[in-house]
Amino acid sequence: MSTDDRSRSLLRKKPIAEIEDETSGSKLFKSLGLWQLTAIGVGGIIGVGIFSLAGLVAHGSETSPAVGPAVLFSFLIAGLASAAAALSYAEFAGMIPRAGSAYTYGYVALGEIIGWFIGWDLLLEYIAIVAVVAIGISGYFDAFLSGIGIHMPAWMTSTADEGKGGLVNLPAIFVCLLVTFILSRGTKAFGRFELVAVGIKVLLILFIIGLGVFYIDAENYDPFLPSGFGPVFAGAATVFFAVFGYDAMSTAAEEAKDGKKHMPKAIILSLIIAMLLYVAATLVLTGMQNYTDIDPTAGFASAFQSVGLPVVATIISVFAVLSILTVMLTFLLGVTRVWFSMSRDGLLPRWFSRTDRRGVPQRVTWIAGGAAAVFAGVFPIKQVADLTNIGILAAFIVVCVSVIVFRYTKPDEPRSFRLPLMPFVPAFGVLASGFLILQLHWETWLRFGVWLVIGLIVYFAYGRRHSLLNPASPRHEVLRRERQAE
Repeated sequence: MSTDDRSRSLLRKKPIAEIEDETSGSKLFKSLGLWQLTAIGVGGIIGVGIFSLAGLVAHGSETSPAVGPAVLFSFLIAGLASAAAALSYAEFAGMIPRAGSAYTYGYVALGEIIGWFIGWDLLLEYIAIVAVVAIGISGYFDAFLSGIGIHMPAWMTSTADEGKGGLVNLPAIFVCLLVTFILSRGTKAFGRFELVAVGIKVLLILFIIGLGVFYIDAENYDPFLPSGFGPVFAGAATVFFAVFGYDAMSTAAEEAKDGKKHMPKAIILSLIIAMLLYVAATLVLTGMQNYTDIDPTAGFASAFQSVGLPVVATIISVFAVLSILTVMLTFLLGVTRVWFSMSRDGLLPRWFSRTDRRGVPQRVTWIAGGAAAVFAGVFPIKQVADLTNIGILAAFIVVCVSVIVFRYTKPDEPRSFRLPLMPFVPAFGVLASGFLILQLHWETWLRFGVWLVIGLIVYFAYGRRHSLLNPASPRHEVLRRERQAE
């Protein structure tokens, strides 16, 4: 193959018509309506961001100065950057309601190698997100048990790197396996659970805000910027993890009853609801307790403990565990659908895209859940949170660039939603995401780079040759034999 042929094969793009044929004959069940999709989006956005990362960023760590009450600004900056990407996702989701999210959008607009990198990136990032959330749940579970007089041994509730005498985070491992089991029961059952759990979550946060506002001490807001404005941007890069659950929700587009109509609405609704709750919650958290005393792993539980309401702290710990479960479910759904989509396209072995009678890709569900359990059991939360953010920010950049390219290369393609102020909104998304990605530590860049190099090896060793866009792919013969057998 000549150099030109190789370069063309790397940039070959998946046709929209081919995607429509796949979704019409999809093995995934179409069972999700608008409010179930919105619940999945809210479930993915609201959770560890409020219950763990807000306290972590406000309090600071050994490597990150305290942001204090200005954590509010961190959330607003992250939310603004996320909004630009959300509108880009909404345009694509209304046009291409297919499992795969940013992977599919990059594949269609920019070519196979870009789609591959984003898909490969999301496999790691979504698994890492599930692990981060599991670590956050573990912190609240420990706080709940302490509130009723039960103290778990340090060796089984924290990792060795945290300096607490821990070895492995067993509660985090257990909860990863629990959500894997829930997701394995099928999308319809998962959608119902998510709708109820997200409803409980929103009520809990409204309760926290409504009660906590009576215990705000204005002195806790002074100083509002204890370390200056610089750490606020670094904090935004960390809490960015808390404002992008809608991208994982978009991976379920193929399982929506009317993806082209409902997906854009669900993406925008979920981000608006989440940001309103985040702003109010962070003001209450840092107003109730001085940022230096906030527990980085169970912020609201420690805040209510500090004002003499231990029973409320215990209640929050119980419901925080339930509400954060929805985040894990959303992102575990995301990784399995991206993995399924890449396998169906021929870029990964076909073994991964097999579904059961419920329309669930069980193999990738349990592999991803097991990998998340390993991450959660041995890595500290800050390390894993930064790893997730660099990958999602990279995906946001690709989606924002893709929507600009596709608007000008395919201007007549039917769109149920068109983002406003093209190309300024997605261009802002690219700049904002690029700025936040530069705030992350060099170790995070190193881990990300190593993962992408591994992905490059896998693509050239397997994916490029087996891709269904390759006329000589061995997968074509397999599919031909299956059609004849039918």
